[in-house]
This record gives sequence, C-alpha cells and structure tokens, in this order.
Amino acid sequence: MFVLAAPGLAPLVQRELAGLPGVEVTDVGNDGRADVVLCTVDAGREAALLRLRTADDVFVELGRTFRSEGDKPPWIVRRVLRPGRLEAATGLWRSTHPGTGSRGRGGRQRLTYRVVARVLQERTWKRTELRRALDAGVSDAEPGWRPDDPAQIEVWALEYVKGRFVAGLRLTTVRMRQHGGRESERPGALRPPLAAAMVALAGDPPGRRPDRSGKPGSPGRADRADRSGLSGTLLDPCCGSGTILAEAKAVGWDVEGRDIDASAVSASRRNADTPHVQDGDVRDLDLPDASVDAVVSNLPFGRQYAVQGDPAVWIADVMAELARVTRPGGRVVLLVPELPKQAVPATLRLRDRHEVRLLGTTSTIWAYDRR
Repeated sequence: MFVLAAPGLAPLVQRELAGLPGVEVTDVGNDGRADVVLCTVDAGREAALLRLRTADDVFVELGRTFRSEGDKPPWIVRRVLRPGRLEAATGLWRSTHPGTGSRGRGGRQRLTYRVVARVLQERTWKRTELRRALDAGVSDAEPGWRPDDPAQIEVWALEYVKGRFVAGLRLTTVRMRQHGGRESERPGALRPPLAAAMVALAGDPPGRRPDRSGKPGSPGRADRADRSGLSGTLLDPCCGSGTILAEAKAVGWDVEGRDIDASAVSASRRNADTPHVQDGDVRDLDLPDASVDAVVSNLPFGRQYAVQGDPAVWIADVMAELARVTRPGGRVVLLVPELPKQAVPATLRLRDRHEVRLLGTTSTIWAYDRR
C-alpha cells in the first residue's frame, strides 16, 4: 500500500505508521505535488491505514517499476498493472465502499473509473501519454468499467522518485483529508492532516499510558493525579477555525483556545465542539505561569491575517508569552515561515523542524521543548 501527504509531512506520516502493528515503510518519495510513503501491510490490517490522521489519501499498490526497464508509457503500464492486482485491490475497495455502483447484466456491479498520472520529468514523453496508456490498461483489464469524471474508482500512476513508478487504486475520498469536514469555514483554515501532524509533535497528553499493544491509552484520573494535578491541557492561542483544537481533542487532550478575532472564537467553538475558547491576545494571555502542557498554533504571519505593530517585536512578545504559560517539560509547536533566534526565549530549546509546502506556499513547523 502507499499513502500521500502534504509535501514535507512524510517523516511525520512515517512516525504514525511506525505505531501500527503489521506495517513496515519500504520507500519514500515525492511526485511533485505530494509526499509518497510506500509500505507493506499484513493481511487484515489494511483498514488501519484509513484511520491515519496525518495522511491525505491511501492506496492499494498495483505494482512498481523503473524507467530503466523500458521508458515508454505502454511498457510502464504493463509492468505496474500486475495481473490480478487490480481485481484484488477492487475487492478491498468494495469492502470499504459497500453497495456502491450500478448493476449490469447478470447482476454484476458496474463501476466508473478515472485515471491520474504524475511524472517528474517529460523529456522523453508527456504525462498525458502515460495517462492514456493507463486508461487503456485499465479498460483492457476491466472491460465492464465505464470511464467518468468524477468516478467511483481512481487508478493512479506516479513517478515518486526520479525513474521510479508506482501505481495504486485509491481507497479514500476527500473526507479523509477533511477528517469529516468543518461546520464553519474561514479563509486560511489549516488542513486537518497538517494540524494532526503538529499535535503529534506535541507528544501524548500527560497520563496517557500505552496499552499492551503499544498504542496510547486514554487519559485516566489516577494518572493525571500522579502529575501534580496537570490536566493534559493543550492551548492554541491563535485558534482560527479550531482545527488544531479538534485534532487535539480527537487524541485525548483537554483543549483551550484563544483568538483576538471574535468570529474565530465562534467558529472554533463550533468546529472543535468546546466552550473553552475565549477572546484573547496571544501576547497577553489570561493564563497563569506554567499552566498548560503544550501550545500548538498556526501563527499569523502577515499574508492571510496581519499582526499588530512591528512583526519582529510581535513575534518576540508572542514567544515570551508562550514560554511563560507552558510548564517545564512541555512542548511548543508552531507553524510559521521564520522564527528568528533572537525572538526565542532561552527557556525554549528547538527539538524538531519540518519545512512544509501548502498550496504553493512554504512554511515551517517548529517544535520546542520548554526547559
């Protein structure tokens, strides 16, 4: 199988996959639009990939090949559409999409399909040639299928590393990357898989003990009492649409949100289904020192939403305030293109950094440990 994720998130997808029993990552690349993570999955554990929170799409692999084995689209398609693989992948697709498709003669389900092709270079032939060859290959393999757009079945062929191709049948719909969707939308809202990746960098909520399978358990009162009354609180001080809060709640955090925009406060309360969102300025939070276990936020940086005053002074004030409200041993995770070293307090130590690309814009996830 393989999954697609926003460019730059592959390392975080790999971490999430590493927590799934029976799954092993075998290769990683980028097809020019998305990170591609290939893996083997034990039989019966395929559905676990459909619950990934950091990935956009999940595919059943149909085959792989190299340009060096024959650099013509029809040859590539014959190698990536392995005999029997398309039928087996369709069976897995049917198990996740019961009752889909019209019935043809003999009561057999008639499906619609479309193909997608992505390549990293077009010196020897064009991407459209691969798409036409893939269309012909699927039509030959499944003559009862009907081409359409949109379609029920999608078959993709990707050049995910220069000279390496993989083909797969898409198991997921747009609802996976939307995590069910938001009740209230605002411009510049964070994509849920990116928010989930940021929350993952904050670590597990205090008191979450792994169960016997190695997966995190749910927070327990006794565990929390053992941590001097800490409640496993994650704060988003610029919560916008509430996407980070919703993702944090989904994995067991208690959440607090603040935003200087009243419309954002209202949207966050609805989208994260929590009353714990208030008006507030990230530079002057109404919270005691060391009162939260983690801060996770998509900071405004002057494109979609402007900051107040000199940006350099603003970011320094913000970082000082976030360090103040985060307990020692906690984590501060921020999405912002740049964080000047002089703006970061000595009490924050850089732990992790991931450059990501969102709709053609490059930004960076910064993860700090609170000393």
